[in-house]
Amino acid sequence: MLWIRVGLVAFVLAWLFDLADARAYVPIWAVFLVALGLELHYFLGARRVRPRVRERVESEELLLVRDGDDEFWIPYEGESPEEIEALVAEARERPDIEEPDVVEPRRSPRPLLVGLGVIAALAATVWVAGSRGWDGLDDEQKAQATARYSAEASRIVGRPVEIRCDESGRIVGAVQHSDGVAEVGGDLAYLTPDRCHDLYRQAFEGGGPFSQTARAVAVLAHESWHLRGERNEGRTECFAFQSGVDLARRLGASDDTARRMMRQQLAENALRARGDSEYLVPPECRDGGELDLDPGSSRFP
Repeated sequence: MLWIRVGLVAFVLAWLFDLADARAYVPIWAVFLVALGLELHYFLGARRVRPRVRERVESEELLLVRDGDDEFWIPYEGESPEEIEALVAEARERPDIEEPDVVEPRRSPRPLLVGLGVIAALAATVWVAGSRGWDGLDDEQKAQATARYSAEASRIVGRPVEIRCDESGRIVGAVQHSDGVAEVGGDLAYLTPDRCHDLYRQAFEGGGPFSQTARAVAVLAHESWHLRGERNEGRTECFAFQSGVDLARRLGASDDTARRMMRQQLAENALRARGDSEYLVPPECRDGGELDLDPGSSRFP
């Protein structure tokens, strides 16, 4: 059980820091549910172990002798095989001989309590970390942030659009398993609270974890291109990575950091697209390619 608990702690930490996009693919409640099930399984399974037999010692020991399908407990003090056979014969005439006491093993609840304590501590860590995320911002901060995201999206779209953060969790997840959703050609898009918070840290707090920030910038740019009218997901990804460079710069990243962010997103596109091939950028998404938004520059994205 120790290695399972270590693995649980490692995954929760990976989820908190969104390593390998853990938050996008695994809901944290599922991890705790599996952990709780394993703890109960091992605890209850241990209670079903075979009971120990305690030999009853009064004036003599008892010996279990099997004769075909029959079993006999007979007194034993070092008798020879012939004497044992005679004792078995006597036992057949006394079928009411008592068997030795059976002692049910007592399973200490301590391992279960330790496991539940680990799960509770990790759940509290996730809750505290979450309370310091988007939900930890006050209404004024949220309004300031979404106004900034809307303004940045409007620059990409070329007309006024609005960006909201889906705090209810019923809009983004109800449509598709992603970090954002937008109506193609519309004027409203939603981002998950996690991505909204990543953008907030970049725009108002000087930045957060590199990969999380890069993903959040790419998502905002992606949904902006949908609002602009682009329907094809692969092309939208390609355009988002290119627009994301200027977007990241406007949010406070240096030119070098902004380009590294979007190049990372472009490099990881093939991995993300394994679950949904329509998000795979087409071959024309390259320097000098048909989808290059700035063919006069040799820097891509």
